[in-house]
Parts: sequence; C-alpha cells; structure tokens
Amino acid sequence: MQSELFDQSNLEVSGSSRFALQNSQMLRVSFGPDVLAIKGAMVAYQGQIQFHHEKAGGFGKLVKKIATAEDMPLMRVSGQGEVFFANGAGYVYLMELTGDGISVNGRNLLAFDASLSWDINRVKGAGMMAGGLFNTTVSGSGTAALCAVGKPVVLDCSQQPTFVDVQAAVAWSANLTPQVVSSMNMSSMLRGGSGEAFQYSFHGPGFVVVQAAEWQETGDSGGGGGMLGALLS
Repeated sequence: MQSELFDQSNLEVSGSSRFALQNSQMLRVSFGPDVLAIKGAMVAYQGQIQFHHEKAGGFGKLVKKIATAEDMPLMRVSGQGEVFFANGAGYVYLMELTGDGISVNGRNLLAFDASLSWDINRVKGAGMMAGGLFNTTVSGSGTAALCAVGKPVVLDCSQQPTFVDVQAAVAWSANLTPQVVSSMNMSSMLRGGSGEAFQYSFHGPGFVVVQAAEWQETGDSGGGGGMLGALLS
C-alpha cells in the first residue's frame, strides 16, 4: 500500500526521551513513572496502560475546587507502553522544571509528571465583575506539557508593564503575581464595551505566554478547566 500518509514525518517517533513531541500538535509519553493528564486528552495508547480519576489530593485542594468552581479534571496514567495526548489540535510545548514552577491557565494544561506538585490559586483582584479567575501552579522537578491555540508569543515582563487579555494568557512565571485590571470605564461596560474589559497585569522578572486566540466564555470560572474543544466547537 502506498500513500503520502505513510510519510516518515507521520510515523511514530522513536528515542529515549520520556516526553516527546510526536508532532507539533501531539505529545507522546513513554511509561514508566506515572503522569497526570487532563481527562479526555488521550487520543491513543500502546501497551498495558491504566487510567484512573485523580482525586483533589487533600482537603485543602478539594475545598478550593469547590469554592472556586475550578474544573481541572485530572486522570492518573500508569503502566508500561506509550500514550499519545492532544487537545483540539492545539500546539504542544514542553517545559522542563528544575525546582521552579509555572502558573498555567487550566485550559492550557495537557499533562505533567505526577511527581510535580500542583495547586489552584485565585488571581489577585479577580472579583465578581471579572467572573473569578483562577490558575494552576505546577512546581518541582519534572516535565509539564502545555497546549496553545495557534502559535503563541512569549513576552518579557521585566522591562515594562505587560497587559494580557485574560482569555489569551496561557502561562506565566510562578514568581509573577498578576493582577486583574480593566481598561473600560463603567459607562462603557454598561453600553456593551469592546469585549476587551479585563486584562492580567504583569510587571517583574519573568515571562508570560500569550496564545493567538481568546478562549470563549463557557459559563465556568474563566481561569481553568474546560478543553480546547470549547473554543473550537
């Protein structure tokens, strides 16, 4: 059988790396040690693999998930073999953490080493008008895989204040403490505004990753949970 489908670029990647990009929009993980992934992100697997719901991991996290309406449904993946992860054809990026951390919009998180610590945080200044915004902080030593809608840009926040639409922010340095600000006055908001009412404000040593499209409102807290398909559907 002959087809351009069997081009070398479409064949399974090989190598010793545990986390590897099968292509720009698909992640391949070799097992080994357990991985935590967003439910629904698995598109294929080979070998003897098990998938289990991952509990909140302590009373504190459970209370945060309930109180914030944060919906980041995690599954624990274990066994021997390979698993392929993707999220609505979003572009996948690997981040190697070496004792540091990164804050991620829950919608942009794909999978990470189960040995990494994670927690839910409320963004400062994200009150009722902003819908309540939350992010997930992943820290420790290991690999985390993020996905973005379109090709993102990484902005340096150390030289000047940086403002990012809350629905376009993918991730930022864990040492940065963003605040939610509004570029619209109340009268403009009452008239319908421009759709650009709230932004994250960053300033300090670090970076923020911005995707090429904004998440659409889905009725949740706005800062976490959901899947890339919520935007593409």
